[in-house]
Amino acid sequence: MREINLGRVLIENRHKRGITQDELAAYMGVSKAAVSKWETGSTYPDIAVLPQLAMFFNISIDELMGYEPQMAKEEIRKLYQQLSLDFASEPFHEVVGHCREIVKKYYSCFPLLYQIGSLYVNHRMLTPSPDEAEGLLEEAIWLFKRVKAETDDVDLAKQALNMEALCLLSLNRPGDVLDLVGEPDFSMTSTEPLLASAYQLLGNRKEAKSILQIGVYQHIVVLMNLMSIYLGLCLDNEGSFEETYQRASLIVETFHVEKLHPSIVLSFYISSAKGYMRLGNREKALDVLKRYTDLATSDIYPLRLMGDQYFNLVDGWLEDTLVTGNDLPRNNTIIRSSISKAVENGKEFLPLVENTRFQNMVKRLKTIEKEEDNLH
Repeated sequence: MREINLGRVLIENRHKRGITQDELAAYMGVSKAAVSKWETGSTYPDIAVLPQLAMFFNISIDELMGYEPQMAKEEIRKLYQQLSLDFASEPFHEVVGHCREIVKKYYSCFPLLYQIGSLYVNHRMLTPSPDEAEGLLEEAIWLFKRVKAETDDVDLAKQALNMEALCLLSLNRPGDVLDLVGEPDFSMTSTEPLLASAYQLLGNRKEAKSILQIGVYQHIVVLMNLMSIYLGLCLDNEGSFEETYQRASLIVETFHVEKLHPSIVLSFYISSAKGYMRLGNREKALDVLKRYTDLATSDIYPLRLMGDQYFNLVDGWLEDTLVTGNDLPRNNTIIRSSISKAVENGKEFLPLVENTRFQNMVKRLKTIEKEEDNLH
């Protein structure tokens, strides 16, 4: 993180101009000892003399202070990972308090504010009460609104808007979501084919393939999210629900999504199993839970986004584009616990508690929490 670095700036500018501490002290009308203390950081000059100091070196006061209320992308990534780990291991209120201190300190670093808001959204289930969870979501909305209103980064503003809408949905405020998002954009335009064709004509086939791979990868993730949500709208027609499940399963199988993005497949399976329970089809629910359990207890940890032999050009994009890189927004300790509890504590699965298949799956899922404990 970047702090006030007036002492370093003074030393650098003095040396650059060949000025001694005595000469600077004489100009400022202070003792050499005072200048020495400024440079070592043991004291700071009075605020009234900052303009005179800045003028002497022909720099701005911001440059003189050496303070940048920003964090580099890599710094944000490391901080996010540390805070995510803290949420999994430290008292919840202490971590939130630390997050609030960071927000005050870097109130103009909009990528950081976005990530703090995302931390709140992804860890709200750890709050001691529903009221506190709602309060945390409201705080996240406040951060996303600031990012959306102040940032010059169009993509970041769009991400902040989407996260604000997600918070509103979680707060059961669908009308506010519609007002915020507006009409959907169903245009069929896409820049990927144009860009890929342009790079191909320039002879850069690798860049052309990379653009198309990334585009396909993104659309698969979006499509799986849409299919999971659409399942819930098909509960009024078992045939439509079954067809939606089968088509989405083919996407998972065809593109090996269980390897590319295992968490999104786990989410799809749990949604499907709950749907089958609501339709009264317990055997089908158990079959889907078996797929969920097999994936959850396989060698997929630590969970992260990744490419494979087919999508062999996306790993660099994931690492460079996302603030959290290939890692997921939540710490794997929390993820493992939520994966297990989604089945054990799922109210839709209460009719299965005496079922032997279900009991065996619950036991298997509990092992992933124990494995995580053993790592620590």
